[in-house]
Amino acid sequence: MSYHIVIPARMASVRLPGNPLAPVAGHPLIDHVYRRAVASDAEQVVIATDSLEIQQAVSAFGGTAVMT
Repeated sequence: MSYHIVIPARMASVRLPGNPLAPVAGHPLIDHVYRRAVASDAEQVVIATDSLEIQQAVSAFGGTAVMT
């Protein structure tokens, strides 16, 4: 069975603004989440965001981001 993963990521989160770009072990948190999703053998993994900062960070580590 094939499946796709869409990871929502917003900078303006009410509980913890900027959380997707928070550094964890030298990488942004969204990078760790993306790599775990890719490791699941999903057919496609994309990050859905409304932030240019997140889109740029995702591009920097080789991920795919779509603006929402």
